[in-house]
Amino acid sequence: MVQLLTPEGERLTHDDFAFTGSDADLVGYLRDMILARRFDAEATALQRHGELGLWTPLLGQEAAQIGSAHALRPTDVVFPSYREHAVAMVLGVPLANFLALFRGSNGGDWEKLETFRNYQIVIGCQALHATGYAMGIQFDGAVGNPDDADNAGVVVYHGDGAASQGDVNEAYVFAASYQAPVVFFCQNNQWAISEPIALQSRIPLYERARGFGFPGVQVDGNDVLAVKAVTDWALARARAGEGPTFIEAFTYRMGAHTTSDDPTKYRASGEEEAWRGRDPILRLRRYLRSIGAIDDAWEAETEAEAGRLGEEVRSLIHQIPDVTMDHLFQTVYAEPTVALEAQRREYAEYLAGEDA
Repeated sequence: MVQLLTPEGERLTHDDFAFTGSDADLVGYLRDMILARRFDAEATALQRHGELGLWTPLLGQEAAQIGSAHALRPTDVVFPSYREHAVAMVLGVPLANFLALFRGSNGGDWEKLETFRNYQIVIGCQALHATGYAMGIQFDGAVGNPDDADNAGVVVYHGDGAASQGDVNEAYVFAASYQAPVVFFCQNNQWAISEPIALQSRIPLYERARGFGFPGVQVDGNDVLAVKAVTDWALARARAGEGPTFIEAFTYRMGAHTTSDDPTKYRASGEEEAWRGRDPILRLRRYLRSIGAIDDAWEAETEAEAGRLGEEVRSLIHQIPDVTMDHLFQTVYAEPTVALEAQRREYAEYLAGEDA
């Protein structure tokens, strides 16, 4: 496993991967992780208060998302699943998009976002979308020239559970066959809802990539330096036309799978406590404190910024317009179909019966 920063906050070296950023970059990464965690906590609280129908927490996975997001260039394109809130924040996606989606006021139609595609609720579908898009980039000649700053790569995020899906494995096959410039970034948070990774795969997930014909790397997903270094390398391969890469970010989902889930029903508290000591924010804070890159004043300023973000999120929820079912039926297709019209009438009759 590639690791460049221990849980105690000590720097390590690796024969194949190195973090090339500065200490100032790391201070920025820490800020990003703190703000992402605050946004996640606020959204979770909003769901508990009935303002959101559901929420997908990212608690514990901040380093995997922030590290990989900072490896992206403006030409690259991200295909997320439904938990990449921190990646989206780095790329400047409006927070209201996520709140509206999980409130049921928006179907996820974010087409104007060129670098960050729509959230995919259906498990694993985004892997095929990403691979097809990467093949299009390749056919358009946007890869392979090392001197071209417009070269592009694609990153698709999925979880360990999605790695068992047929769609995802088909995407691996197509990506390998066509040497598509795509990075499969698997956040292995150990649990596919209530099923442990040991039940899903008898070998580490990154070793599966070899069977499909492309490299796989396992990285400490709670180490933002290592994640950044490995993703830099994988995206450089993609942009250079060297084909796909599989990254297994070995991390842990500290909270529930979604706010409708209760992890105490299927995993021991001791497991969570062990992973708490590997917290991605804590380890980076320890390192930056040890070298004097941050101090109490920085901590206080960042905490205040997180507080302001919390206020913004709470105010945003009241600015999201409610959307009627009639509107949702109108926006499924450009032109209504016979089947859709039948469903709309059936729903209208159901409402009329409820009101009677």
